[in-house]
Amino acid sequence: MWDIVFFGFGEAGQAFAAGLRPLSLALAAHDLKLDGEGPDGPCHQALAALGVTACALSDLTCARVVICLVTADQALVAAQAAAPHLLPESLWFDGNSCSPGTKRQAAAVIEGAGGRYVDLALMAPVHPRLHRTPMLASGPHAAMGGQVLARLGMAADVTGPEVGQASSIKMLRSVIIKGLEALMAESFLAARTAGVDAAVIASLQASDPGIDWAHRGAYNLERMLVHGARRAAEMHEVAATLRELGLPDRMAQATAAWQAELAALAVAPGPDDLGTRADLILTARA
Repeated sequence: MWDIVFFGFGEAGQAFAAGLRPLSLALAAHDLKLDGEGPDGPCHQALAALGVTACALSDLTCARVVICLVTADQALVAAQAAAPHLLPESLWFDGNSCSPGTKRQAAAVIEGAGGRYVDLALMAPVHPRLHRTPMLASGPHAAMGGQVLARLGMAADVTGPEVGQASSIKMLRSVIIKGLEALMAESFLAARTAGVDAAVIASLQASDPGIDWAHRGAYNLERMLVHGARRAAEMHEVAATLRELGLPDRMAQATAAWQAELAALAVAPGPDDLGTRADLILTARA
């Protein structure tokens, strides 16, 4: 019997496994990448380094706790693939960045198979806090799920009894967080091209001295270059959330496009310096 199975073993799954490793738990992971790479591939190497065992879909019958951490566009697909193999009353923590509507569809699949679904929203980057990353949980099984996570040293605040409440907070927060990244990229790249970047930064610093604009701008460019593809997928779910609420999604859609564009450049972020990072992007786009 596995203590926890990670469905998806990317950055978040690996971070959680690293944090939980000292507890000497029996950890396993299922990830499609494992089927497409050899034993020396990065996903296999991560499993070995963290003491996590690779498992097949059929092995989910040996787990009472499954934490699903795939890309946003694969969350429902993952639930559909896993559902026939789940133990009755096993907990399915859906930690994917999806719209409430997508979460409700996934919940129906998991609950229909006899599992217990928890809408889980990760509210900060998984590094450096690993499994202690702040999270929100909602749904009819969220209180029970929160107790299970608390015993593992994980921090999940229960936000309500309905699937979609936790994800709504995550999605609508992302309108600001990922949108600011896109706005800052647009402004700073244009300012750098026009040769007025120092003046723009100085003006912003004078207007809002509580933010280190140069440092924040460099950090945001790094997030977009490294994680832009995943952020774009999340922003499409944000757009879906807005449409579900009967509101326009134009800002979310534009953010998704900008995030995807920078990620597609496949540029290493380089030094933690706004000007240098902007130059790398501008050169790659030329």
